[in-house]
Amino acid sequence: MIDAKRILERAQSREGWVADLLAELVSVRSPSCGEREVIELACERMREVGFDEVRVDGLGSAVGQIGSGKRVVAIDAHVDTVGAGEPSLWSMDPFDGRVEGGKVWGRGAADQKGGLASMILAGRIVKELGLAGDVTLLCTATVMEEDCDGLCWRHLIEEEGIRPDVCVITEPTGLAVYRGQRGRMEMEVGVKGVSAHGSAPERGDNAIYRMSRIVAEIEALGPELGDDDFLGRGTAVVSDISSTAPSLCSVPDSCRIHIDRRLTAGEGRELAVSQIEKIAAGHGGRVVVPEYREASYTGKVFPMEKYYPSWIVPEDAPAVTAARAAFKGLFNTEARVGRWTFSTNGVAICGLHGIPCVGFGPGFEQQAHAPDEWTPAAHLWKAAAFYAMYPFVLAKGSTI
Repeated sequence: MIDAKRILERAQSREGWVADLLAELVSVRSPSCGEREVIELACERMREVGFDEVRVDGLGSAVGQIGSGKRVVAIDAHVDTVGAGEPSLWSMDPFDGRVEGGKVWGRGAADQKGGLASMILAGRIVKELGLAGDVTLLCTATVMEEDCDGLCWRHLIEEEGIRPDVCVITEPTGLAVYRGQRGRMEMEVGVKGVSAHGSAPERGDNAIYRMSRIVAEIEALGPELGDDDFLGRGTAVVSDISSTAPSLCSVPDSCRIHIDRRLTAGEGRELAVSQIEKIAAGHGGRVVVPEYREASYTGKVFPMEKYYPSWIVPEDAPAVTAARAAFKGLFNTEARVGRWTFSTNGVAICGLHGIPCVGFGPGFEQQAHAPDEWTPAAHLWKAAAFYAMYPFVLAKGSTI
């Protein structure tokens, strides 16, 4: 039998400790490709609480391990954050992590260093209570997710040989169990024109005018995009436009747009590209799926096409039923089951590699990328209790 009461008591007794840990993590700036300092801090804290092994992979993600059993369960938190944005929208220094009013404040408190703090506490609980048993628990603090979701896990799977049976994604869920998300991809469309003096535009071919027709047809594409009862509708948004010309009094000779395409169930790369190619071809446009090629803080470049597939884990799958059982065993109530609006590392773990994922995280999705970001301090210890409980419920076939 798994002693849910002992796990819950041990987690709640560390409420102040885990809140302070999150405040400490928030105070370390960690933009994508610049996470070295926070990774070093995460490794230090994992070692302090007794993880059996802590290492850093070639891309710069930290992997903490407890136990060496046959059932391998990973718990993942990305450590990079977006920037603070407009300073006047914040009532505090976004990188001065603080605990105040029952909340932890600062950039990354919800998205998603809260998950990192909670999984470190979970590791501490597993070690203190001697729970490891026939489980290998991997706690991954991953990099570059904000820039290129899933890249870090493609590297862990394809280069490091890590392939868990299940992965818990700790992005904010408001302590609900999530089992999927829409995918996304990026596309660029370019058109060429012919420059001419602005006083005689009829001598040229205005690339912006050509592109404006493409943009209008993309806007009208909405009703043709897929829909799914669980994940919702696919969308296509023109998110950037630029042009070139010899001067500001010239007809533009090229124009480029960037498209943010959200993919629902049944929509993949080939379909999404073909929809835009059909529009672009009628106006002399060319479609490209860009590639991410930034160097990590270790200096390693691990290219990835900017295609991030949707994923859904069935509600009756063992990964989900174990999550619901763990939640019920801890909190004596049924878990709410849902899905993310945004994208996560699950695009690679489950979407590309077919490893079942389940989501459970402290904080709320609405706080991601928002000014005055916060997460409830009470969520942190509750999430830690769940992370400490879940692998062993899963290993025992969802029985408590």
